[in-house]
Amino acid sequence: MDHAIEMTGVRKTFGPKVAVEGMDLVIPQGSLHGFIGPNGAGKSTTIRMIMSILFPDRGELKVLGKRSAVESKDRIGYLPEERGVYKKMKVGAFLAHMARLKGHDAGSELTRKVNDWLEKIGLPDVSRKKCEELSKGMQQKVQFVSCVLHEPDLLILDEPFSGLDPVNMRLLRDLIREQHEAGRTVIFSTHVMSQAEQLCDHIVMIHNGQKVLDDPVQTIRSRHKPEGVWFEPYHADREQEALAAVTGVPGIAEVRRVDGRLEARLDAGVEPSEAIRLVAQAAPMASVELHRPGLEDIFINIVTGGSASADDRAQLRAALRDIGGDA
Repeated sequence: MDHAIEMTGVRKTFGPKVAVEGMDLVIPQGSLHGFIGPNGAGKSTTIRMIMSILFPDRGELKVLGKRSAVESKDRIGYLPEERGVYKKMKVGAFLAHMARLKGHDAGSELTRKVNDWLEKIGLPDVSRKKCEELSKGMQQKVQFVSCVLHEPDLLILDEPFSGLDPVNMRLLRDLIREQHEAGRTVIFSTHVMSQAEQLCDHIVMIHNGQKVLDDPVQTIRSRHKPEGVWFEPYHADREQEALAAVTGVPGIAEVRRVDGRLEARLDAGVEPSEAIRLVAQAAPMASVELHRPGLEDIFINIVTGGSASADDRAQLRAALRDIGGDA
């Protein structure tokens, strides 16, 4: 068996709303796939169908070679978007209980693994505390441990970074990489595209319930050439003069501010190295560097056909960064 997940022509509706349409997807064993797209795109619905929480209206679906995730449940670790632990249980007992539900033997070996994992996530002294005594971020890390303690073949994480501070985001990224390096198939969804870009080897973009991209990260990057130049004027109090000078550089389509940085977007066909030289000469600069499009930019280009105005692009960026619920 070569594939962890196979989906063919999968459709899911909720009344008149089409949540997922015509989803074809093959995820090889041992891969690290990211499902990305704005909230409401259909990422969580796709994951819930993989997990047999929801069932397709039509289409074929296989999980670890079986017709249903239920048949392979002990080989799957799942972190749902809706967080939850047994709040009245002590942390160590909760984790041991979850591992036993997945077929792990009870005993001293399981206790050792629980304690080792609590040490790994920076919570070495909480085993005897009730889950409700922990902060939400701590509970989220404990819930992640409950997904991996039984060493699953397939790990599915729905918005795993939501609500975590930057330090714990970095910790969780490292733990996910560790699971992947151990040979496990990892799938996670996120609407924050930079997270997927940092972590995944393969990206599936979903928009309005449909797959719009399904490629390795390196392939995506190779197809989308640099389209702008980041620059920082040397004299902050003369920024407007620098902006006017860069705007007048031949081959510059527009100058805009993105995420607190200034970008000179290039006209089609402009040689990036020449644009860097001209921007650097336009005004005294502290830094000038090539801007390769990230997954967020690539997504916007795909769904708009590359013709979106600056205002439309800003609205799409805001939608991608909306922290509301998914579907």
